[in-house]
Amino acid sequence: MRLTEFQELMHTEFGVARADALLADHMIPALGRTGANAIEAGVDPRDVWRALCAEFDVPRSRW
Repeated sequence: MRLTEFQELMHTEFGVARADALLADHMIPALGRTGANAIEAGVDPRDVWRALCAEFDVPRSRW
């Protein structure tokens, strides 16, 4: 997944402000780090998206 697609999905699902805050500040237990740190470390944005969706009960049809 491209980073731009990931950002679009995040902003659509969570809203711009909340999505940006989640990415920067929220520790994702499945990844052991924040989404921003995971992506910076080379984790595929798709894996970050799926981890956030699972944690925040986003319906699977939108994953």
